[in-house]
Formats: sequence, structure tokens, C-alpha cells
Amino acid sequence: MSTPEPQRVLIIVSSGPSTPARCAAPFYTATLLACMDAKVTLFLSGEGTRLAFQDIADNLYAAEDGEPISHFIQQAKEAGARLLMCRAPGVAIDESRLIEEIDEIASGGELARMILEYDRVLTL
Repeated sequence: MSTPEPQRVLIIVSSGPSTPARCAAPFYTATLLACMDAKVTLFLSGEGTRLAFQDIADNLYAAEDGEPISHFIQQAKEAGARLLMCRAPGVAIDESRLIEEIDEIASGGELARMILEYDRVLTL
């Protein structure tokens, strides 16, 4: 009897510093799904790309007296999630300011391809 393929889940992270209360949820959800053997990819898009910057991830909190967003990002990575960041056309990125958890800087075309290919797509 063959083992079924794990489900592939894409989580599009569009929340950022303007909505800090929403920023932990995508990473928390990714951690839970990865622990349940799903293959999880988080894709930072729009304002969510700002979470890829070390100074923002370390100093943004979803809840008063809670952990910084960087904590939730690290948990998701430790559970096995991949983390991609959208590269806006014509916008230079200082990669030295990015968190080490970023696996790849990808294009909007890559995001479109993943939306069509993954089993589940969530926007959080």
C-alpha cells in the first residue's frame, strides 16, 4: 500500500505592520499544518513583504506583551515550512536587511503558478 502524498498548502501573507494583530496567524497556521505533515509554503506579498526585514520582524508584535513576529516565523521554519518573498518589479531589495528564514525571492509569476498547482491556498 502506498503512502499518500502530503497536501501542498500555499499561504499568501498580505498582512504587515499596519495590521500587526493579523501578522502572527499565517505563521502559526503554517506551523500547525507542517506539524500535520503538509508541505507548506508561505509567500510574502504586498505589505507582507515588510515582514521579511529583520528590524520589522523583531519589533512587530501581534499582541501586547506577546512574542515578536520573528518568533512565529522561526517556529514555522523549524516545522518545515518554506518562506518566499515577492520581488516587486523595479524595486531594489537590500538583502542584507532580510531575515535569514527567507528561502527565495520570487516573482508574481511564481505566485500565480503556485496558486494553480497547490492543493489548498489560504490568504491570511
